[in-house]
Amino acid sequence: MSVRPVLRLPAPVLKQPAAAVVDVHDEEVQALCVDLVDTMRGSPACVGLAANQIGVPLRVFVVDVTGHRKARSCAGELVLVNPVLVESSAPELAREGCMSVPDLTCDVPRPTSVVVAGLTPDGAERTVVADAFEARALLHELDHVDGLVFLDRVASHASVFRRRVYR
Repeated sequence: MSVRPVLRLPAPVLKQPAAAVVDVHDEEVQALCVDLVDTMRGSPACVGLAANQIGVPLRVFVVDVTGHRKARSCAGELVLVNPVLVESSAPELAREGCMSVPDLTCDVPRPTSVVVAGLTPDGAERTVVADAFEARALLHELDHVDGLVFLDRVASHASVFRRRVYR
């Protein structure tokens, strides 16, 4: 389909909880799923993207940590519709970045293992058990569909850093 522009803060849609998808088979929902994958693939170093980051306030996201050096678990390319957190472990602090806040990174506490459930684009139920970096990526995207950005999770300004530019 197409690579879509990624919204940045202070875009209002990034701070609003997304609506549940009523019909996963709807043509617009199907096109959204494809656009999310295309946009993630077209964005260097991107491992996840939520629908509201491209201006669509629906509970849909994509995550793929394949080949990432910090990944232990890897479910491959995951497109989840109406995702929910089923289970999580104790949190651990680690650095995160976000395409919607491109100039900053933050130390964010997140569980190190999770179980997330949702629907695939074909309507099948999918449950994902993830740890380490993949768990963090799933939780980051769940936050987006809940109307949160990673800045909402930091404990203090001391946990916010200017993003380094590597050449």
